[in-house]
Amino acid sequence: MSAKVNLLSVLICFGLLCAVGMAQVCCASGGYVVSQPWQAYRLVLQTVYDQQQVTAYRVEYETVWEEQQVTTYRPMWETQYRQYKYTVAKPIVETATREETYTVAKPVYETEIRDYSYDRIKYMPETVEREETVTVLRPVVEVHEREQWQTVYRPVVETVYQPQYRTVMRPVVTWQTQYVDQGGYVDQLVLKPGLPRTRLSWQPGACITDPLTGAVVYRRPGLYWSQTPAGRYEVQRVWQPNLVPQQVQQVNYVPETVVEQIPVQVQKYQIEQVCQKIPYQVHRMVPQQEVRRVQTTVMKPVVERVENKVPVQVCKWVTETHVRQVPVTTYKTIYEERVIEQPVQVCKMVPVQETVRVPRYVEKRVPVTYSYYVPRVVCFRVPVDPCGTPITGAVPMVNGGSIVAPAETAPRPAGEPTPAGKAPASAQQQPAIPAQEKVPAPPAETAPGDTAPKSEQPGPVVPTDQRYPRPN
Repeated sequence: MSAKVNLLSVLICFGLLCAVGMAQVCCASGGYVVSQPWQAYRLVLQTVYDQQQVTAYRVEYETVWEEQQVTTYRPMWETQYRQYKYTVAKPIVETATREETYTVAKPVYETEIRDYSYDRIKYMPETVEREETVTVLRPVVEVHEREQWQTVYRPVVETVYQPQYRTVMRPVVTWQTQYVDQGGYVDQLVLKPGLPRTRLSWQPGACITDPLTGAVVYRRPGLYWSQTPAGRYEVQRVWQPNLVPQQVQQVNYVPETVVEQIPVQVQKYQIEQVCQKIPYQVHRMVPQQEVRRVQTTVMKPVVERVENKVPVQVCKWVTETHVRQVPVTTYKTIYEERVIEQPVQVCKMVPVQETVRVPRYVEKRVPVTYSYYVPRVVCFRVPVDPCGTPITGAVPMVNGGSIVAPAETAPRPAGEPTPAGKAPASAQQQPAIPAQEKVPAPPAETAPGDTAPKSEQPGPVVPTDQRYPRPN
């Protein structure tokens, strides 16, 4: 919008300047000035700064402590008595008497004479002749015959007619068209080449072959050096042919294949089985019994009796039966159930109510008022004399009204805000404050029983200039 106003002001100023130039006329040749019956003005552009105040909101964080009821569970130990049942084995001893019959052996000694006589053997040498039967293997040679079958190929001669192919040259008469040249000499212009002319010429883009690498590359359109052939024309007599067709008889020999049956003797072999008897010798060993008489020295035993009688005391056992009373102890086991009480420690969790202070960060927006200057261009008229000199002491006029120059104010730092009480009526209308957003506070580590808050850690404060930028 401001750009459109500035453009409209410039166009109005340009029109007024043209009107002033047409209204005043200065005579420089005679040294005097001719006045016109109307007043001349000059348009002057001046930059005016308007002060505006804006109220922004700065975000601040405040720590609020809230009391909350927290239920914790503490362990409490109690002693309880529990009954345990167990089984006890009780032994019972019983004593009884029983009769036992046993046998007792008593020794009785007697003297006996025992015969310990023995035979003594002596070996006496003696020469004995005995017959010995021996089996001897005698070699026997026998002649046998075996049949041997062989496959024999016997030749058989047969007469077979075999075709034989022979090529014969047979004459064939053909008519051939032959062209006869019946032309003559004719004068003709011939270009005799000379040295080519080299010049720059425009050539379109095309794909050419690089003479160095042999690869196909793309040539851009432009001016390139090219050669144009040059020469002169000369008149030369040149033979101009005139071919006339003529039919000529021609005899050609064409090969022809002739088949003849020629008798040929073919020898074949027939397969025939032939049996031959081949004698062979078989050697085998035949067992034969022979009786031999052999003299042998034999040790002949001779038995002698040696008498030996010895007196010996012999103990004999005589058995007697006795009866006695034997005590017997019997053990029995009786099972009884018993109950025992045993103390046991039991842990119970007892709820405990506690009041804990929990920190919470609350976002608060504080209004901050600051002022800034907005430049704008003002066009006004200044009265001038016929020579173009401005008339001092005149009040500038814009569209028939007066312009008040902006009051000079002391410069303020860029970051210092203006108090809200000095703002104009338009600036005192503060914009609606947005709803405060609850910003979650950073987690603070506290012990379960510790109710004292930790050190406050507010969140990062965003500058006001970044959250609400100034209007241009």
